[in-house]
Amino acid sequence: MKQVKALSDFLKEKRTQVGLSQKDVADKLGYSSAQFISNWERGLSSPPMHTLKKLAEMYNVNVDEMFDVILESTLEQVRVDLQKKFYNHTKKAANGTGATNTTTAPNASSNSSSSGIVR
Repeated sequence: MKQVKALSDFLKEKRTQVGLSQKDVADKLGYSSAQFISNWERGLSSPPMHTLKKLAEMYNVNVDEMFDVILESTLEQVRVDLQKKFYNHTKKAANGTGATNTTTAPNASSNSSSSGIVR
């Protein structure tokens, strides 16, 4: 399976490649604090979509590359969230009926297809 690059890592890498500080980016985008940029780069929050387009331009990134990173990062997060909900629900249901459940959530290194669906 292809390694998914987190949006946060991608943003930090591209910012540093063009030699901008977090404050530079915040100023150019009209943010009052570099903390916004720091939060994006640490994965605590994500920039709004219109801001991602501005960042692509500012960081000299092809918009298709930015889109692909956003898509892959989003799909990975959905996969992780769905696994948590699915397997947590399965365990609760099993515990509620008195049955035992030995099913565990597959980790990233398990044998799964690129879609994250275990076959």
